[in-house]
Amino acid sequence: MKLHDLRPAEGSRKERTRVGRGIAAGKGKTAGRGTKGQKARAGGSIPAWFEGGQTPLHVRIPKLRGFRNRGKVIYEVVNVGDIDAAVQRGALETQAADVKGKSKGSAQITVNQDILRAVGLVRSLDKPLKILGSGELGAALFVVADAFTASARTKIEGAGGTVSVLEVPTRPSKAIGVDSDAAAESGAASATATEEVVAEPTETDATQIEAPDEEPAPKSRRSKAKAESAEDAADTEQTMEAEAATTPDDAAPTSGEDA
Repeated sequence: MKLHDLRPAEGSRKERTRVGRGIAAGKGKTAGRGTKGQKARAGGSIPAWFEGGQTPLHVRIPKLRGFRNRGKVIYEVVNVGDIDAAVQRGALETQAADVKGKSKGSAQITVNQDILRAVGLVRSLDKPLKILGSGELGAALFVVADAFTASARTKIEGAGGTVSVLEVPTRPSKAIGVDSDAAAESGAASATATEEVVAEPTETDATQIEAPDEEPAPKSRRSKAKAESAEDAADTEQTMEAEAATTPDDAAPTSGEDA
């Protein structure tokens, strides 16, 4: 075996068919394109989605229809039948199993989203939990979830269980332990203290109040005129009284005897 004797394996390589090289080559003349027509021309390719001129599929399909609810709440859903199956296989523990005087059947089994996640009935804790009523339930459960269907609530309570709905407050509320009456009384007391502070006169105010006693404020022109007129009237009355008080002998003429 020499280097120039090396050949690829038989049938591993196939020569490219050279079309349009004459009739003797086997692919001359029409070069395997048939006779005339669109596909026989250069650049006459037809797209795969072309349907011969009829309305194509991508035009027949409706678009921009329907409604998307942006406020829709997506829940993690669990059926009561699945919870009962988990109880039957012993995946859920009884809440009061260690309490004396209570049988195992009378105790309620606590079920919440964390417990359901641990037993594989819930995938995520990021979404709210909703309990559905499909299936049968024979165990007493204490179920805590964000929402319940009417059938699920009926089956849980019918089996001796309890339902607890987690409610998210929509508006701020008062703090726990703060009495509204006590708060009102404290507000009234603070208002009264403020009024007392305002009512108490300071030293400056006392000085300003005592000052008018020492130096009376000047009177207005109208009050001055009234006082002067009152004084004049009093003087006139005194003069008239003095004249009337004089004796008649002093005012009468002399008699003939005296003459």
